[in-house]
Amino acid sequence: METKKAICMWCHSHCPVSVTVDDGKLVHVEAFKGHPHFAVFDRAVTACPRARGAGEWFHHPDRLTHPLKRVGDRGSGKWETISWEQALDEIADKVRQLRERYGPETLASSSGTYRTHDEYRSRFLNLFGTPNHVGQGQICFGVSNLVSAALVGWTIAFTKIHPETKCVMLCGANPPGGARILWFPILDAQKRGAKLIVVDPRRTEAAERADIWLQLRPGTDTALYMGMINIIIKEGLYDREFVDKWCHGFEKLAERAEEYPLEEVSEITWVPKEKILEAARTFGTSRPAAVFNAMGVEHLSNSIQALHARFILPAITGNIDVKGGALIRPPHPSFISGFDVELNDALPLEQKNKAIGAERFRFQTHTGYDLVMENVIRVWGKAFSKCHTAFAHAPGVYRAMLTGQPHPVRAMITLSSNPMVTQANSKLVYKALKSLDLYVVMDFWLTPSADLADYVLPAASWLERPTVNTSNDIASYVDAGDAIFPPRVDGKYERRTDFDFWRGLGIRLGQEQHWPWQSLEESYDYRLAPLGYTLKQFIEQKGGYDSVRAEYRQYERVGFGTPTGKIELYSTIFDKLGYDPLPRYKEPAESHLSTPEVAKDYPFILITGGRFWPLYHSEHRQIDGWRRQHPDPITQINPKTASELGIEDGDWVWLETPRGRMRQRCRHFEGIDPRVVHAEHGWWFPELPGEEPWLHGAWESNCNVLTDDNPDHCNEISGGWPLRAGLCKVYKAKTW
Repeated sequence: METKKAICMWCHSHCPVSVTVDDGKLVHVEAFKGHPHFAVFDRAVTACPRARGAGEWFHHPDRLTHPLKRVGDRGSGKWETISWEQALDEIADKVRQLRERYGPETLASSSGTYRTHDEYRSRFLNLFGTPNHVGQGQICFGVSNLVSAALVGWTIAFTKIHPETKCVMLCGANPPGGARILWFPILDAQKRGAKLIVVDPRRTEAAERADIWLQLRPGTDTALYMGMINIIIKEGLYDREFVDKWCHGFEKLAERAEEYPLEEVSEITWVPKEKILEAARTFGTSRPAAVFNAMGVEHLSNSIQALHARFILPAITGNIDVKGGALIRPPHPSFISGFDVELNDALPLEQKNKAIGAERFRFQTHTGYDLVMENVIRVWGKAFSKCHTAFAHAPGVYRAMLTGQPHPVRAMITLSSNPMVTQANSKLVYKALKSLDLYVVMDFWLTPSADLADYVLPAASWLERPTVNTSNDIASYVDAGDAIFPPRVDGKYERRTDFDFWRGLGIRLGQEQHWPWQSLEESYDYRLAPLGYTLKQFIEQKGGYDSVRAEYRQYERVGFGTPTGKIELYSTIFDKLGYDPLPRYKEPAESHLSTPEVAKDYPFILITGGRFWPLYHSEHRQIDGWRRQHPDPITQINPKTASELGIEDGDWVWLETPRGRMRQRCRHFEGIDPRVVHAEHGWWFPELPGEEPWLHGAWESNCNVLTDDNPDHCNEISGGWPLRAGLCKVYKAKTW
C-alpha cells in the first residue's frame, strides 16, 4: 500500500490530496495533511462525493486507452486503434499541409476551464503561428481576472475569508455547489457575526443562509451594483481618505452613479427598494468586507460592466489589500511561471492581429491583455498566464469554419473541452465541426465532440500526471503533486499528458529546439530550479508547497499596477481601447423590453449554468455512483408557473428558444421567480450510442441548443456570449 500527494483537478478548488493505492487499485483519497491550509481542504475533501468515488472514475472500463482514427464517415462511430506515433505523424502531416495552403491561422484550438497545464498549449500555438485559441475564459475565471487587473493592477477576483472579515457579498456565486473551500470559511465568519449578502435570481444554498438575499431579474446586475454605489456615495459611506489618495476618476463615477436612483434600479432589477438600501448600507458600514463573484456575472451580455461595478464596490469602501478584505497576492517571484513558458513574443504582431474577433472585441484579445500586463509587470515583475485570459472570439471562429471569413479555419484541436455541449449555439458548433478538414480531440472519454473527430487521443488524468498549481499564475503560492499512476501500462493502456501531445506535435512541425524537456516532470524540474528543488525534492522536502508571505497595503510601497498607479474607477485602459471607461447598464439583447415581439412567443427568462453535485460542467455522467445521485437533467420552475402550464413535479418538459429546443425533467422550486426558469447545463448521455444521430445524446437535454452566440448580442468589450437572461417557452412533454 502506497500513499502519495497529488493535486485534484476535478474542480477549481485544486485540492491537495493524499491518494492511497493498494495492489494497483485506488482505494482512498483524503486531504493532504502536510498542507499549511489542511483544515480548510480537509472539510472540503471530506464532504466531496468525487473524492469518495475517485476509484470508480479512474478504473472505469469506458476510459480511452489508445489513440483512435476515424475509418468511416465523420460521426459514424467507426474507429481503428493506432499507435501514438502514427497518430502524431499523421496529424502533423495534415496540419503542415493546411498551414502551407491557408497559413498558420487556419489552425484553431479549444480549451476548457483551467484544469490542465495549458501554458504548453500556448507555447505550441505561438510557435506554430496561430492566434486562434478559443476557450471558456471569456465567460469563466479569465474575464474576472483581466477586468480586475485592468482596474486594480492585479486580480482580486478570488479572495480569502479571514477572521477579521465583517461582511461577505456573493455575486452570482453559490460556493456550496462549486467552491466549498470558500463556503466553509464563510460559515465560520457568519458564526463570528459577519453579514452575508447574496445576489442571485435563485434561492441557492448560499441564499438560504444569507442575511440579505437580493433576488434580481437575470441580467440586471450592473444596474443593481451601480445603484448600491450611488447609495454608498450619496450617504457618505465610502472611504474618503482612500478614495482621495488611491482612486482615479471618483468624481466621474459619482456622476455616472447618479443615473441609477433607487426607485429606477428597483424597477429594473425587481429587487425591493428597502433591500437594495439595506445591502448598500450593510456593505458600506461593515469593514473589512469581501466580495466574490462567479459565473452568474461572467455569463451575462453585460458582464464586463457588471464586473467593473463589482470591483468598484470594495475599492470605494477601502476594502482593497487589507486583512479581511480583497487581498492582492502578487506572483511567486522564483517559480518560472506559465506566462514565462508560453513564449507569447514568439507570435508576431501580424499573426496576433489575425485572431478572429480581435478588431471588434479588443479587451480580451492580445491588444487588451498586453495593455493590462504592461502595467502589471511594471509593478509586480510578472504577468499572469495568457492561456486562460486572452482569446480569439469563439462564436467568430466557429462561423469562420463555415464561411471562410475573415480567413479559413480548417482544423481544430480540442483538448480538455467538449464544445458540442459546452459552447453556446450547439447547432452552429455541430455544423462547423462537421465542415473541418481536420478535427482532433484529446480526452478521457468518447464525448459528443470526440464522436465528430478524425482522431481521438487518450489523455492522462490528474492521477496520471504531476501537477504544479499556481491558479493560472494569479496565486502567490506554488502547490505541487505527483502522478499516482503511470499514464502507460503495457498491454492495458497508453495515455499521455497534454505536454507530451503538444511537444510531440511541435517537434514534428519544426519546434524541436523549443522543447528541451523530455517529459512534463522534467519541465517542472526546470521551472522549480530557481527555488533550489526538482519536483520530487520539492514534494518530499517542502510538502510540495511554497508561498510568499502575505503583506497588506502594498500599494503604499509600490502603488497599483495600472496606468495611473491608482485603482481606476474610471478605466483609462477601456478608454484607450475605445470603450466606455465607466460601468453602464444595458438591457439584455433578448428580453421583454428589448425584444417584446419575441417575448410574446417566449415569455419566460431562461438562465443556465448553476452548479450541481456531484457532476461538474459536462463531466462524470458515466460514473454510476455519481450519476445515481443526479440521474436526470433538471429544470427548475416555480410551482405557480408549473401549475398554470399543467406541469407536475417530475414531468419531462420541453424548453424552447428561437434557436432550438431540448427537454429536461421539471422540478418545482419556490426559490425562483415565476417569470424565470433555470436549466442545467453540460448534459449528454454516455449510455446512448455515439454514432449519428445520437452523438451520445448531445441533442436530448443540452441547454446550449437554446443559448445565443450572435456576435451582436455578445459583450461589446470582451465578446463574452450571453448564457443567462435569454427568453424561452416551456411546455409539457407528452409521455405515456
